[in-house]
Amino acid sequence: MRARVSWTLVLAAFLAFPPFQRERVEEMGFGQIFRIERMRVDPALTQALQSRWDTEASAFAFPWGHMIPSLEDVSRITGLRVYGRTVSGYTYPCYHDLAERLLDLPVERRSSLVPRVALQESLGLYEAGKNAGESEDEYLARLARVSRRELASEPGPQADLDLRHFLVLFLGRLLFATRGDAVHCRFLPLLEDLGEVGGYAWGAAFLAHQFDGLSVSERQTSTSGFYPFLQVWAYLHLPVLGRGELTRPGLVPIARRWDSLRDTRHLVDQLERLQEAIDSYPYLDVVWQPYLGEGDEGQPWLAQARPYFGRSVWLHVLNLVLPLNLFLTQRSLGLRQSVVEFPVRDRYRRPGRSFRGLHDTTDWRERAREQIDNWEHKGKAARSDATTDDAYLQAYALKYGGKVYKSTRHQVDVTGEIASLRALLQSAVQDREAAQRQTAELRSELERVRGTGAGGASSSRSAGGEPSLLEARLAGVVLRAEEAQRHLEERERDLELAHEHAMELQSERDRFRGDAQTTRSERDQLRIRAEAVEAQVAEMARELATLRVQRPSGDQEEVTRLRAELLAQQTLARGLQQIVTDIGRSRSRSRSGASVSRATGASVGQYLAGSSSRRRNEEEERRRQGEGSAHDGRGGGEMLPPPDRREGSGESGGGQ
Repeated sequence: MRARVSWTLVLAAFLAFPPFQRERVEEMGFGQIFRIERMRVDPALTQALQSRWDTEASAFAFPWGHMIPSLEDVSRITGLRVYGRTVSGYTYPCYHDLAERLLDLPVERRSSLVPRVALQESLGLYEAGKNAGESEDEYLARLARVSRRELASEPGPQADLDLRHFLVLFLGRLLFATRGDAVHCRFLPLLEDLGEVGGYAWGAAFLAHQFDGLSVSERQTSTSGFYPFLQVWAYLHLPVLGRGELTRPGLVPIARRWDSLRDTRHLVDQLERLQEAIDSYPYLDVVWQPYLGEGDEGQPWLAQARPYFGRSVWLHVLNLVLPLNLFLTQRSLGLRQSVVEFPVRDRYRRPGRSFRGLHDTTDWRERAREQIDNWEHKGKAARSDATTDDAYLQAYALKYGGKVYKSTRHQVDVTGEIASLRALLQSAVQDREAAQRQTAELRSELERVRGTGAGGASSSRSAGGEPSLLEARLAGVVLRAEEAQRHLEERERDLELAHEHAMELQSERDRFRGDAQTTRSERDQLRIRAEAVEAQVAEMARELATLRVQRPSGDQEEVTRLRAELLAQQTLARGLQQIVTDIGRSRSRSRSGASVSRATGASVGQYLAGSSSRRRNEEEERRRQGEGSAHDGRGGGEMLPPPDRREGSGESGGGQ
């Protein structure tokens, strides 16, 4: 709940500001986010989405294709500005002097973190604890009232200091939240001139921070940052998941319209159900363009943001530079999806994502000059001349195969896995061939250098006869190339074995499917036979009832015969029905339809043997009691009474 508490604290500080300070926050482009009602955190939804995030492509890999939160999503959901200068500049190994000068707060030497408690106290939020029985609104009002007493009420240096304290808390604990209790100072250099803060594309930086948070280990139970954004994004694009409730339609930004539904089930159960729902999500219910009916009324920030919509561009947040690969989701732009080359690799080598370690002073405006130029030119528009999505979906299957189904509850998508293995094998063959060519070229170069040295045409060998530096380096490079080639050959062999195993698995699966189809046919035939026997039993029951009414009371022999045949047919019908049931149970327990067929044959044989023995015993019992002469082999002896008669009543009431 730390994110919920941080939001309450930041919102209380904003409400405590005098009007002129709130206007300054509005001009910076942050005002709309404080109009969003406090929303319940949905960690299960966040984890389910995070499990589908492909870090290599910076996109969600769903069963129906890629999806990516875009700059338009950020602008419409949060109201943050996604246009302007990149959030880039200097990062320092120590912010002590800068923090003392701009914040007048204690920061330890060789540190980049401000103590959260000291920052809260500077805004009058030292009484941050919630009292027992206090509602959320009462708690927020009390925090704002206490904070108001500590804040400057007139413009001046103290008001600027208060605003910087607020912005450090807002950026460090809400918009770009990191794990841990302290607040980072990395944005402090951009806050020195408060008049320039509103010129930065904070919304684009926020999207890069979201991408980075989704790329962390799946063992973490939440992502950092402003959590309502990702939740509302899922409400809009995947409505069938049913995780959000539209309670205030028409409000802007769009996050103000939604509330998170309360789910009292255990987090593990929620996550399992959500993953199952995504695996089986109806493709036609995916909303690729949720803003088609949306206007721009009440959203002036959209006019300047619109030139950035629908474009693949690099996103910046200081030393974090990530691509927005919007060309992967051209269907979200109303276009047919063009085929793309997988994998999508970063062209920009960036450092680790941790900001807490000591590092050199770095000017990211120079370090990422190419990517900043890309942003200033608004990237590249996503265009498509495709007439269908088929080529893209085939390439998608080759890249991901069955891996888009993360849950172990699903059977392996053998066809997708084979396609993926085939693509990997082809890539491995190409890599191995390239390595062979490179190794051959290096060997030729090494032989040339050695030959030149042996002929005395160059100084390739020293006076003592030792190899020259160039020859030694070439020999080392050749050894490394040969080792890399061996590794590639081993990888190729492993992929070939995996591909053969997958093909065998597919053949076995096809055989099982054929056996299962045969078993289903046998079961259907037995069911038809059982239904015919049941119809015959019903006809004989009606005939027996007619005889009981019409025949004289002394004519018991025909009645007895019919009752015997009726009982035999009923037993046969029950046996056939039991066989059908056994087939169904055997299919669920066995992986082979052949075993089911053998069990079916054994069941039929046992039934026929038991039926023959039972008839012989009944005939012997009938002869032993002397109730009549032997009949024509069609049954006889003492019969069990009908269900609605008492024992023995059937032998004396035939003429009733």
